[in-house]
Parts: sequence; structure tokens; C-alpha cells
Amino acid sequence: MLAMNLEQLAAVAQIIGVITIVSGLFFGWFQIRVNRARQRDTIVINLMQTFYHGDLARAVQILHGLPDGASADELRKRGPEYEEAAVIITTSFETLGLLVYKKIAKFDMVIELTGGMVTSMYRKLQLWLPAVREEQNQPSWAEWFQWLALLAEDHKARQEPAFTGHRDWKP
Repeated sequence: MLAMNLEQLAAVAQIIGVITIVSGLFFGWFQIRVNRARQRDTIVINLMQTFYHGDLARAVQILHGLPDGASADELRKRGPEYEEAAVIITTSFETLGLLVYKKIAKFDMVIELTGGMVTSMYRKLQLWLPAVREEQNQPSWAEWFQWLALLAEDHKARQEPAFTGHRDWKP
């Protein structure tokens, strides 16, 4: 049997050390990917829960009859439930816009789930927003809602609706 000298043992230990480090790096990279996928899945589930929530549905229903580009005065003349609905809409989409910007929520998933709704609601509230910003002296109020709505509007204008674009899709 061949006996290993100290130099050979050191070389074997060095090889084992390199293999251990590379394996650890690969495992860490893999865990990061798994955690990001899990985070995205959690976000999608939370998004779905948000958009199935009754308060948001009621707010959309209330504002649905509002004409596009209604002034703040026109919205307020219809009653306090209209402004409350506008706040629910803007705060819901505000959070979503920031999640998209920070790349926590995927843009394409958000647009598929909410693109039409955020665009429609923005068209109705686009004159109300600057009035609220001025009244509150808060130029950044609902900034991510507006940002998301403008992106969604641009994206939706270039995209065919799912019911026609995917009509031949089979599970």
C-alpha cells in the first residue's frame, strides 16, 4: 500500500476544500432562486386576495359609472363614498406599482391581473389626483398608482386581449 506524504495530504485537502466551496456556492445560488420563486408565488397569492377583496370590488363598482376625467368637484358632488372609493383604488394600486418598480412583483403578471382595471380607474381619476396632491401639498400622492396606470395603458395598447390572442390555447 502506498503511503501518502504530507504534501500529498495537503493537496487532497486543498481539492476537497475547493469542492466544498464550489458546492456551497452552488447550493446557496440554488436556495436564492428557490426563495425568489417562493416570494413571487406568495406575492401572486396576495395580489389575488387583494383583488378578490370586497372593498376593492365595491370601489371599482362605485367609480365605474364616473365619466373619464371627472373633476374633483364632480367626484365629490356624487357623495363621500366616491372619494372613499377613489382612495381605496389609488392606495391599492399604489402598493402594487411600488412592488412592480422594486421588482418584487413581476410586471407581466401584474398587468395580466390588473392592467385593464388600473388603466380604467386612472382614466376616471386623472383630474382628481392633481387636485388632491395640491390640496394636501403632497406632489407624490398616488405616484405609483399613476406610474403603473401609464405603463399598463401603454402595454395594453400594444397587446391583443387574452380572449382573442389566446383563443386557440388548449390546456
